[in-house]
Amino acid sequence: MELIKITQDNLEQEHICCAISNSRDVQVISKKAWLKERIDEGLVFLKGNVRGKCFIEYIPAEYAWLPIKADGYMYIDCLWVSGQYKGHGYSNLLLDSCMEDSRAKGKRGLVILSSGKKMGFLSDPKYMRYKGFEVADTAAPYFELLYLPFDKDADKPCFSQAVKGQRASDQGFTLYYTSQCPFTAKYVPLLEKMAKGRNISFKTVHIQTREEAQNAPTPFTTFSLFYNGELVTHEILSEKKFEKILENRGL
Repeated sequence: MELIKITQDNLEQEHICCAISNSRDVQVISKKAWLKERIDEGLVFLKGNVRGKCFIEYIPAEYAWLPIKADGYMYIDCLWVSGQYKGHGYSNLLLDSCMEDSRAKGKRGLVILSSGKKMGFLSDPKYMRYKGFEVADTAAPYFELLYLPFDKDADKPCFSQAVKGQRASDQGFTLYYTSQCPFTAKYVPLLEKMAKGRNISFKTVHIQTREEAQNAPTPFTTFSLFYNGELVTHEILSEKKFEKILENRGL
C-alpha cells in the first residue's frame, strides 16, 4: 500500500477523518483545523492511500496533548487500522514507518497510551507488547503508558503529577475534551443538549492549548467524562451510550 504524508499543502484535499467521507462535515473541519496547527510542531499524519481507517498520527512528546514527561521521545496519538484493511500487515507498515522516521530524527523511542486490557480509543496492549512495547507508568483507573526505547539507557517516560496529583472536583458531570478526534465535534454538543434537557449538571472543558492538555487531570484529554470527580469513561459517547450511563445513575 502507498503511504501518504499529510502536509500543509495537501491537508485540504486528502481524506483524513476515519470513515467520514463528507469534507464539509463539522467533524472533518474541526480535525483538519487541529492538524493544521500541529504540523509545524512536528506532527506527522501518515495514511494509506484509501478512504478509510488506515493511518498513524504521531508528534514529538514535548508537544503531545496529554500530561506526560517523555522528553526526546515520539508520542503516537493514534494508530488505527480497521474494517477491510485489517489483516494485511498495514499496522506493521505504519508503525515501522513511524519507528524509522523517529530514529532518523534522533528520538529516544516511542510512547503510546494504552490500558491493561483492550479498550476503545486506546491502543491495543496485546499488539503493542508484541511489537516490543513495555509499561513505563500507570494512572488510575486503568491507563498504561507504554514505551519502546531505541536505547536501553534511555530515561523511562512517565505520567506527570497533573494526573497523579489532582482530579476533577466538580459535582455532576464534567467532560474534558479536545479537537484532536473528529468525533468530539459531533457528539459533545449532543451530550450537552441531552443533559440540558433533563436539567442535569453537565460542565464541558474544551482543552484548546497544549499547556492546558499537559496539566489536565486525565491522561486521555481527547475525551474524559467524570461524575462527581470520578472517571466514568474515556470512550467518546453516542447519545444511546450516554442514555445508559444516565439510567445507571438514576438520572
